[in-house]
Amino acid sequence: MTKHALVLEASGLDAGYGRTAIVHDATVRIPPGEITVILGANACGKSTLLKTFVRVLKPLAGSVVLDGRDVAATPSKELARQLGLLPQQPIAPEGITVYDLVARGRHPHHRAFQTHAADDDAVVADALAATGVTELAGRAVDELSGGQRQRVWISMALAQRTDVLLLDEPTTFLDVTHQYEVLDLLTDLNRERGTTIVMVLHDVNLAARYADHLIAMRGGKIVATGTPREVVTEATMAEVYDMTSRVIDDPVSGAPLVLPVGRHHIDPTGGSHAR
Repeated sequence: MTKHALVLEASGLDAGYGRTAIVHDATVRIPPGEITVILGANACGKSTLLKTFVRVLKPLAGSVVLDGRDVAATPSKELARQLGLLPQQPIAPEGITVYDLVARGRHPHHRAFQTHAADDDAVVADALAATGVTELAGRAVDELSGGQRQRVWISMALAQRTDVLLLDEPTTFLDVTHQYEVLDLLTDLNRERGTTIVMVLHDVNLAARYADHLIAMRGGKIVATGTPREVVTEATMAEVYDMTSRVIDDPVSGAPLVLPVGRHHIDPTGGSHAR
């Protein structure tokens, strides 16, 4: 467990690209030591919010604060030891091996002019084993399947050993089995080390099952925050996704489970029917 869980907050945040704001007036606190998932339809600002948290994007207005300190004023290497980001479509240098890519996660922990630290090999080996890619260590990343590459990138993020880990759609390219394995892995990381996890996920039901805290967005604005039980409601699903649904209890986890109705299952009288 970490000795001190860092608090990540945004206040009055406008963020985007150039002078065009995608996120508007976002004020949100990420609960320390918990798993937070950001939900919303495509192009609603989820990834933009995540990138601004970690200073990939500069706020157009407002601020992002980590443990009371504006991230804009934090030296880059120090910030990289505290905040880790796995972007949506990371790009690996051509020909780099799996081991070398994962080892890059250790760079923020090296002193000036240092290329290797005593514990690097052990940390990298642990990260490779955690995502089940140890046997791929000597392979070139560009030879791997999409699912294998995604697990390797997650290994690199784990090797960074940050207090806060942000992941943009970490289950992309993964089959259903590996989706659950990765989310179970991140849950273990959260519970065993106290790492604060912030993820963007498209699957509402996966989010409801694994998250302690949800942030729902629409049109660049935060429209709901809270526990899965508070956020995953039929009314919020309609507001966020323009989707008619029924919400029941997941028989496995007890979390809210969204059942989309679909237009072919809507009765003109206002009810619904199965075909």
